[in-house]
Amino acid sequence: MPKPYPKEFRDDVVRVARNREPGQQLKQIAVDFGISESCLAGWLKTADVEDGTKPGTTATENAELVAARKRIKLLEQENEVLRRAAAYLSQANLPKMIYPLVRELAADGIPVAVTCRVLKIARQPYYRWLADPITTAELNEAYRADALFDAHRDDPEFGYRFLADEAADAGQPMASRTAWRICSTNKWWSSFGKKRGSKNGRSGPPVHDDLVARNFTADASNMLWLTDITEHHTGEGKLYLCAIKDVFSNRIVGYSIDSRMKAHLAVDALGSAVARRGAAGDHVAGCVVHSDRGSQFRSRKFVRALNKHAIVGSMGRVGACGDNAAMESFFALLQKNVLDRRPWATREELRIAIVTWIERTYHRRRRQTRLGKLTPIEYETIMTPAALRAA
Repeated sequence: MPKPYPKEFRDDVVRVARNREPGQQLKQIAVDFGISESCLAGWLKTADVEDGTKPGTTATENAELVAARKRIKLLEQENEVLRRAAAYLSQANLPKMIYPLVRELAADGIPVAVTCRVLKIARQPYYRWLADPITTAELNEAYRADALFDAHRDDPEFGYRFLADEAADAGQPMASRTAWRICSTNKWWSSFGKKRGSKNGRSGPPVHDDLVARNFTADASNMLWLTDITEHHTGEGKLYLCAIKDVFSNRIVGYSIDSRMKAHLAVDALGSAVARRGAAGDHVAGCVVHSDRGSQFRSRKFVRALNKHAIVGSMGRVGACGDNAAMESFFALLQKNVLDRRPWATREELRIAIVTWIERTYHRRRRQTRLGKLTPIEYETIMTPAALRAA
């Protein structure tokens, strides 16, 4: 497109055309100035509009109209930015990154400068992000989040510390604080249960002395066992669990589950522990079994079972839950991870869940800080031979 003639030149041509001699044609004037006759006619018409002799829009009015149209277009773009941003940020209750929205608006014809000005963000960081949308830190966090999610999906009852351990085994080590931040952001919570209520009622006299005195440690397996009974409601009624834990490795060496809390519940749990330890070649004679003063543990049947296997009994004080705190902590985990996770319709359904969690999760997947980040099975496998050699 050719460049327009200078305004001064146009004015001079119009001035000459208006002051032409009688009989002189516009065609000759156009030839003299090297322009077309139609161009000269247009200049004359424009000059008449500017002077007000003919109706039309002046150049000033045209400029104002163009400016007004630009302002209207700019306001429409700003309104579209605000509308799209409100819709984008209200999609879910999750943290949003605004740069993808800027890119979408730019693809729809809204300048980046307008979007950044309306949203009050700088343009240079956006252009850096556009050149490299995924940073190394974001990529590493995505890999860590994937590892944490896989562990959480397999065991929803695990807290962020245990999830971090599982992620480290999967090749994504991270600090506990980092695991907490990622889990908190994505709401991958552990299953928390209700607080255990205190037991009312009076217990009978002890049949054994307290040989533990809250010292829940052992140098080898089968030196100190802890036992207690817990209950939980189902659609068919209560279900009772009596478990026995070896404090050396925190492993549940025996348990019994029944619909009635009788003496045979404790006797069967003890028999299960002796049988399982005996099958492994362990000697249980001389082991101390510590319990509270429940009637099941004070019964003649349970005392005879202890004497039969040359096991020593021990009992804590009345109303002192700290005397058997190590066993209570296991039941607290069971309460949070299994019992209170959902309503249980049948006893059989709850029984399967309890057994599966003890044998699969607690023994073989749940690492414990006291055991050096090992599971009970791993700890016994590593430490038992050394303990036997030392003995």
